[in-house]
Amino acid sequence: MKQRLANYWDSFSFVGLIVATLFFAASLTPSLLPRNYWVQGILSGFSLAIGYGVGIAVLTLYRFFELREPTGKTQRIAKRVTVALVAVVSVAFVWRMTFWQNSIRERMEMPRLETAYPYRVALIAVVCAVILIAGGRMFVRCGHFISAKLQRVMPRRMAQGIGFTTAVLLVLFLTNDVIAVGLLRSADAFFLNMDQLVDDDTGKPTDPMLTGSDSSLVTWETIGRQGKGFLSDGPTKAEIAAVTGAEAKQPIRVYVGMRSRPTAQERAELALRELKRVGGFERSVLVVATPTGTGWLDPSAVDTLEYLHGGDSAIVSTQYSYLPSWITILVDPRRSIESAEALFEVIYGYWKTLPKDARPKLYLHGLSLGSLGSEVSADLFTIFEDPIDGAVWSGPPFPSQNWKLIVRNRNEGTPAWLPEFRDSRILRFTSQRNALDPDAPWGPMRCVYVQYASDPMVWFSPDLAWNRPDWLGDRRGPDVSPHLRWYPLVTLLQVAFDLPVATAVPLGYGHNYSPSSYIDAWIAVTDPKGWTADQTETLKAMFKSRETPKP
Repeated sequence: MKQRLANYWDSFSFVGLIVATLFFAASLTPSLLPRNYWVQGILSGFSLAIGYGVGIAVLTLYRFFELREPTGKTQRIAKRVTVALVAVVSVAFVWRMTFWQNSIRERMEMPRLETAYPYRVALIAVVCAVILIAGGRMFVRCGHFISAKLQRVMPRRMAQGIGFTTAVLLVLFLTNDVIAVGLLRSADAFFLNMDQLVDDDTGKPTDPMLTGSDSSLVTWETIGRQGKGFLSDGPTKAEIAAVTGAEAKQPIRVYVGMRSRPTAQERAELALRELKRVGGFERSVLVVATPTGTGWLDPSAVDTLEYLHGGDSAIVSTQYSYLPSWITILVDPRRSIESAEALFEVIYGYWKTLPKDARPKLYLHGLSLGSLGSEVSADLFTIFEDPIDGAVWSGPPFPSQNWKLIVRNRNEGTPAWLPEFRDSRILRFTSQRNALDPDAPWGPMRCVYVQYASDPMVWFSPDLAWNRPDWLGDRRGPDVSPHLRWYPLVTLLQVAFDLPVATAVPLGYGHNYSPSSYIDAWIAVTDPKGWTADQTETLKAMFKSRETPKP
């Protein structure tokens, strides 16, 4: 047994291990969000495995060109010096890990860590890396096996090329068509069951003017968990009046679930009929909202709008998925776009037939994957003749092409996380601190993006593997660690691991957008009548008192 383990250890490449160790050290540096030791351990394990693969690839390429390699005493000295340097770097990075994690936590108003558990991280990383490297070795052996069989009937280089290609195709088939599809089906079934669950205290509405009631066109049982929460949890007119000090109306909310109708177009048409039934077009403000992947609409966004307008508002939305946004983005981001386009077209098509002096102001809203769909739902050539009034989009995910084009073409000298675009008459950006100048003139439409510098859903991009991003420039966001550095491949992994835990931080950071940010955005976009600065502070304080800090 000991001999077998010794032989297995000797089979590892020295160069591969050195590069793997450097990748491990780089993975311990801060990313956008704080990490628990188990998340850090898995991330570092992936970094170790990828670093080992990079080392092997570099060595293979070096030998392919038959470049000279050091031998004898020179090689021994070079190895010892290299090992010593890499060991010093690794120990230093492990020692700094707790400090780096606290540099993020301090900016997000989270308690400091006494330790980041480096020994646990190292153990998890090694176990994870061994599994991944073993899988990689199986792939290489598969290629060699196929190549050896083919060399009996064809030239060596051709056999090696075909063997490698066949192994790659086999791995892709297993990972995409077997493992990935199996995991996706399991996730699909799990979140479908979650979507059907309802808390015991979420009862069916009894008011005939509410969506989901016996008089509603939308059956309560088909709406889904997130939709039922949206319809049940909003503020009442009494609660709104208590904050604003004026008479209020009961806000109108319409929601159509995935199981209400089979297609996006049918769900949109049902939403229009229900919105007309409950009098949504008789309110002063109408918002076409695209939910996140699970069908969730952020209370921080929708509740604040209803307070600002004294309940004289209507919000309509349709569900297109029950998977979390970060999964839906990877699987089928078109779902959001198709749903948003269908809903906007039917609502806008009816809205523009109404007299201009008797119809509500029309706005768009979307968070996360909802922003992706919402930002392209209103085709500019369609609305030129009769423009909508504006939009509030938050946490635009990295596939958002319109947002990406705007950020890329921002005014020179403005940072990517808080850009300025042209004369800012139609489109503006804001973050934790309100950057929306109330005295700056607006054009016919008012659109605002709310984005945080620490939001991985916004800043993840495949080109992080080889490009240093603009958001890591000299002027970085106040919620980003000053010790965050870009490393090829490693930074891509770090931000990718941030995605699933993007909301596991306090409100106002990461992908967890605060009511305060929405209040500033909605005031700038909808310009509520008679609203004062004192009321703004009162409303922000009220929502602040509801926040529960996360550990």
